[in-house]
Amino acid sequence: MLILLPPSETKRGGGTGRSFSAEALRFRELSEHRSALLDALVELAETPEAMVSALKLGATQHGEIDVNRRVRDSPTMPAIDRYTGVLYDALDGQSLTPSQRTFADTHVLIHSALFGLVPALDPIPAYRLSHSSRIPGLSLKKHWRDSLRALLAERDDLIIDMRSEGYSDLGTAPGRAGSYYLRVLTTESDGTRRALNHFNKKAKGEFARALIRAETDFAELDELLRWARSSGWRLERSEDDIALIV
Repeated sequence: MLILLPPSETKRGGGTGRSFSAEALRFRELSEHRSALLDALVELAETPEAMVSALKLGATQHGEIDVNRRVRDSPTMPAIDRYTGVLYDALDGQSLTPSQRTFADTHVLIHSALFGLVPALDPIPAYRLSHSSRIPGLSLKKHWRDSLRALLAERDDLIIDMRSEGYSDLGTAPGRAGSYYLRVLTTESDGTRRALNHFNKKAKGEFARALIRAETDFAELDELLRWARSSGWRLERSEDDIALIV
């Protein structure tokens, strides 16, 4: 089973690991893409006004310029600990047991706009870049699309895609049986279903945490559905996606 997670705009600063090294990240086939984007981001940081525009930084976020300027020399921490925000607060990776963190490292990939797909425990620095950022002369969608799509196409296991649509567009999961996009829905008083916005992140974080804590490598969706029912989760199948009902 593979769980695909989005990143978060907000991140913890600092780190206990050595400064960033591309060799410390898995998926070496992405190394050239990572290096090119790092170079472009550091260069952009030398022109603060351009970076404010490209990253749509507010008046209180200009410190992110220096974060990006120093990204290659910054200390690192595991990706699952670097990200904060609603989803990652609910996932609470730092409170997982060592066994659960090992499971996450094998079964969770986080989709970074800067580094591509990153296993949960790979060490990354703090940075600022999102799927909607506009790097001069470089389209993030064109930059990542083919390489990430190819990487995911190599997987033959059950895929649960919890990314936002913006990140899915940077590298779509394979359109095959066994690959499902997770949507978070709620039921209205009249029985109709609607998608959640802000609170879908919390639900995804809680569900991802439950999957990690279960430490079960589900091979097929039916196995996952049975586990979900027995664990108090409302998970429903719908063609090429699944719905988490909250």
